[in-house]
Amino acid sequence: MSIRRTFGLLLSVLSTTSLAQTPVPAPTFMEEVAASESKFQLVRSDLRGPGASTLVAAVNQARYVLIGEAHFSREIPRFTVALCHIMAPQGLRAMAVETGPEATRIVDTNLRRPDRIARLAGFMRVHPDAMAFQNGRDESDMAAACAREAGPAFQVWGLDQEFFGAGGFLLDDMAAASNGPIANAAINRLRASDRAATADAIASRSPGKFLIYTVTDRQMDEARLAITTDGGTRARQLFDAFAETRAIYLAAASGKGDPNGRRARLIKRTLAGYLAKAPVGSRVLMKLGDVHTAKGVNVLRQRDLGNFVAERAEGEGASSLHVLVMGADGSLGGYNGVGQQVAIQPYTPAADADYPWLKDALTARPREMTGSDWLLVDLRRLRGRPTPDMSAGWRQLVQAYDLVVVAPKLTPAFVIGLGEEQ
Repeated sequence: MSIRRTFGLLLSVLSTTSLAQTPVPAPTFMEEVAASESKFQLVRSDLRGPGASTLVAAVNQARYVLIGEAHFSREIPRFTVALCHIMAPQGLRAMAVETGPEATRIVDTNLRRPDRIARLAGFMRVHPDAMAFQNGRDESDMAAACAREAGPAFQVWGLDQEFFGAGGFLLDDMAAASNGPIANAAINRLRASDRAATADAIASRSPGKFLIYTVTDRQMDEARLAITTDGGTRARQLFDAFAETRAIYLAAASGKGDPNGRRARLIKRTLAGYLAKAPVGSRVLMKLGDVHTAKGVNVLRQRDLGNFVAERAEGEGASSLHVLVMGADGSLGGYNGVGQQVAIQPYTPAADADYPWLKDALTARPREMTGSDWLLVDLRRLRGRPTPDMSAGWRQLVQAYDLVVVAPKLTPAFVIGLGEEQ
């Protein structure tokens, strides 16, 4: 081989080696976000498109699927039905919701009846504001649709305290239990007080007039003593639910005590009670506000349901999936007073300090997205590789949730029986 040819080969090798050793620039965080995003479509109860494959695979791997939501929209219940559709073939035992257990018994009783809406409307006319969230048409339709998907063993589990207008139906159920004369007399005194308080609440539209706020400590102590004397197990259980609900609302109204912590502990105890009675390995879909379903310590400085479920799943050798579901913009139904239809409130999360990362996510979304496409952000891809330009908001988000789903727009849901729009 000639010296010239040998020298040429040496230069070629050196050049190739030099190129191979040239460092590749690390992607920016926004490039990482863009790579983690995909789109999908929600068509009735089906998910379609590139993001659907990621969602289906993630849901199928999890025993517990948690949806953290913006409350009282039409779109998020419809997305939830799509997750029921995915989970049902592998066994979906229950849906846990942000409603009181006793109010949820009313939901379960009517879940499969053809006159479900009429019966729920009748209940709520007698007991206004006795039920949170499941008093909405879209939420009720969601629960019924999931029951059809999952089969006869499916239940709705209420995890929260009862709503502030629940006193009347709780007392009615106490009176219907098998009680002795001392308990009956005390319960009927409270029922009379509740009727007067509910009339005041309806007339004023103020929930602060409900018995949950107006009953005195002395009245509660006297009733508890009477019910403990000869009230029986069921009456005591219902009275405890009433008392715990009262304690949480009074603490929230006064700013004293720890209402958020007390509520979080109640939610976790209640879920543990349901799971103790369910078959081992039961799959459960949970739908609550996004504060409750986050892993770790949430923005209220609580280890709430999401953290409890994540730890429990790991202890069982299983896994949980935590999905934050929101909209790019739109409007939601908001509380509007006792016995009133919702007030329509603007929904602008990109301007909300609680979601500082959302503008980034929307900026990075795939260019080919249309106005009807939903956005999926796979946060699992952003974990473990924090870059210097990753903000504190993103760091918190990727530890709290696994996926973010963003609907193109949210529209308000309406309360059953109050002339809601269709």
